[in-house]
Amino acid sequence: MPLAAGRKLGPYEVVSLIGSGGMGEVYKARDARLGRDVAIKVLSASITNESERLKRFEQEARAVAALNHPNILTIYEIEAHDGCPYLVSEVLEGETLQQRLREGSLPVRKSLDIAVQTAHGIAAAHEKGIVHRDLKPANIFITTDGRIKILDFGLAKLTQPDAQPDVTQSNAIDRGPVTEEGVVLGTVGYMSPEQVRGKPADARSDIFALGTILYEMLSGKRAFQRDSSADTMAAILKEDPPELSGEGKPIPPAVDRVVRHALEKNPNERFQSARDFAFDLESLSSLSSGSGSAAARASSEAQAASMGKKLGAAVAALALLCIAIAGTWLVARQSLHAAAPNFSRLTFRRGFIVSAQFMPDAQSIRYTAAWDGAPVEVYEQRLDSPEARTVGLPRGTEILSISAAGELAVLLNQHVAGPFQYSGTLAEVAASGSAPRELSDDIAAADWSPDGKQLAIVRYSQTAETLEYPIGKVLYKSTAWMGDPRVAPDGRHIAFVDHDDNSDDGGSIAVIDLSGNKKELTKRWSSARGLAWHGNEIYFTASVTGPARALFAVTLDGRQRSVAASPGSMILFDVAKDGRALFTQNDERMEMAVVGVHDDAPPRALGWLDWSLVTDITPDGKTVVFGESGEGEKAAYGTYIRKTDGSPAIRLGDGGAGALSPDGKWVASPDGYGAGMPGVNILPVGVGQPRHLADADIRGLTLNWTADSKSVIYTHMEKDGHFRVYSESIDGTNRKPITPPDESYGPARGGVSPDGKFLLALRYADQTMMLIPLDGSGAPRPVPAIHEGEYARHWSSDGKSVFLQTRGDIQTGSEVIKLDLATGKREVIKTILPADRAGFAGNDGELVSSDGSTIAFSYSRTLSTLYVLEPAK
Repeated sequence: MPLAAGRKLGPYEVVSLIGSGGMGEVYKARDARLGRDVAIKVLSASITNESERLKRFEQEARAVAALNHPNILTIYEIEAHDGCPYLVSEVLEGETLQQRLREGSLPVRKSLDIAVQTAHGIAAAHEKGIVHRDLKPANIFITTDGRIKILDFGLAKLTQPDAQPDVTQSNAIDRGPVTEEGVVLGTVGYMSPEQVRGKPADARSDIFALGTILYEMLSGKRAFQRDSSADTMAAILKEDPPELSGEGKPIPPAVDRVVRHALEKNPNERFQSARDFAFDLESLSSLSSGSGSAAARASSEAQAASMGKKLGAAVAALALLCIAIAGTWLVARQSLHAAAPNFSRLTFRRGFIVSAQFMPDAQSIRYTAAWDGAPVEVYEQRLDSPEARTVGLPRGTEILSISAAGELAVLLNQHVAGPFQYSGTLAEVAASGSAPRELSDDIAAADWSPDGKQLAIVRYSQTAETLEYPIGKVLYKSTAWMGDPRVAPDGRHIAFVDHDDNSDDGGSIAVIDLSGNKKELTKRWSSARGLAWHGNEIYFTASVTGPARALFAVTLDGRQRSVAASPGSMILFDVAKDGRALFTQNDERMEMAVVGVHDDAPPRALGWLDWSLVTDITPDGKTVVFGESGEGEKAAYGTYIRKTDGSPAIRLGDGGAGALSPDGKWVASPDGYGAGMPGVNILPVGVGQPRHLADADIRGLTLNWTADSKSVIYTHMEKDGHFRVYSESIDGTNRKPITPPDESYGPARGGVSPDGKFLLALRYADQTMMLIPLDGSGAPRPVPAIHEGEYARHWSSDGKSVFLQTRGDIQTGSEVIKLDLATGKREVIKTILPADRAGFAGNDGELVSSDGSTIAFSYSRTLSTLYVLEPAK
């Protein structure tokens, strides 16, 4: 029953009923304390006992209260009265877009204005990790002064831990999204294809919904409306909406093109951010506003003519105005009908392209590739020919940069430095093609200055990479890794991809000046690899979720735009002065396999989705724990468990880099893997409730368990910047340090000895593997006979030996070594290589079962095709 006027809810007095919906009623009320009117949303009494709806109501409150944006309804507080929760917000005067559309379609200018404001509001929510999931005209309010307010985040999905401002992290795991995959939420007609299928919705789902709304505003008809809900959902999945038309008014082709970009069935082919959508809409709005101004001038001067000017002057003025209007229309029309970019394929072989650059004439290129499983070589090719030739540089050489005079900066003697990085010896090759002249060791990336006299470099280190320009002058120091440093055409700035974790390729686009002042130009991308300057813009390839990177551009003041996208995943290498972009289209995968130590049979594939990284194996070798962090996992990073007999994998929860407890009951996984990792998820393998350790500033992905399965061991970043190893009980108590306070350590995977007395950990200062007593009874001591480039991976079941992994390379593979701790005796027990080496880019994460019977390993494979993108004319 609706509340009567005068009814008190805490300090609020009900004035009148504003409206009602599926979740309750909305009332206008008076706040006597502050002397202001407010709106109060109250759940219907008939559903207050339904836990699902209560959770959604609380979810809405948390979601909206986290936001502060002029285009989002302002929430003041959430309270309860007689056990009935209610939400207090600003009161709005005006009407919903749904009410406005009852009168028919809207003018193009007004439609674009509403869409732009809505896109800005949604972009603000997305940046807080909040997806609306139920955008529709009824949830867009138009105030009397023309401002847009987005309503009803009742279906919002909180996608990041920091989007829960008033909920402690220890509770966050219990208060996450209340829907599961396979459950369809949203409003039929405005849902994205992935929502119709019951798949997880991300920011691009909101973009699709806004595309349907813009279509309806322009045409007066719903984009996918059919006779039944089932038919409507089928249309969303399989059909394109009719061409835009609304009551006879012309719709500019550019507007239609933007709407259809938002309505792409495949989310990877839509706008990748609401800000990009808003940017394109604003560009169209400016055209519309320009035409409007011309029309206004025409009207004004026509009135002046009618007030007594000579007929000839009036005709002349009108003619000039018509010319001006026609000129404006023709310029706009030409831009609206601009041709799409042209993609020209350059390579046709099967393998992995490491790098590519235009030669100074911009009519030929040089690139580094490993074709058909053969070693890496440098090739030269003209753009008008599919034929390439080797240039005579030693095998294994990688091109890093080509100067304006044709000199090469190359990498020699390279070795795998991480999942996404190689390092080696920087060398210079003269334009005449002489032998390489070595310049510096431990280099991961380099770029010539515009005059070809200096090099900007990234110097590799496992603990702190440095960006130097010129060589020896440190401009920036990073605790993770830096990709694609590129010197600006003016020589005063260096742009690069600033990655935030050595085991992930997520990061932001940053720029630094010659005084070391660094500025982040973009938000953090799920995957960002490839960067080049074009004039005053920085072109880069990145993705919002998964590895499906598209091409974007950003200016030094942070203005960002979409440039192009292609099926698969793009990596940008170079941009010519005329705007032609050189990039690869990649099929990227992290594959997983198992092999018996004593078997002659080739490894058996065990991967699940597209980025299967093995992180643990049971002592008997019959089960593996692995993470999925590619496109298959969409916005989340997932922790999985799978038997090595090939049985289907089981998703345990979020995280992506799990460690199995010795009793086999729990998997510990970094929370927010790849995005700051602010805690540890404790996931049950069987029956049980997830737990969460919230106070760990996790650094590095490796977790361990104590032998009694009661505590987790992790690396924590101290206030002084040191990485210290701690143990913490799974109930969140008894947190204590394991390593000394003044040195940085990282535990090895499977690093706790079977008797629970020792931890294997890497001391970062000198890259020495140490044995650390877990009971604090003695000082750490070095492990003998571990060579540089080897990594400890699990103990033998008797506690007398540890298994080591070498990084290796794409030709020889990596070795698995059994090291006797007492004698230092080393035994190579297996060399690991996948059966198919085409596109093979190196192993990662070999793990040996404690009984020594089975090896599980992951390896990356990238199959590349090189393209030139020619800008639209």
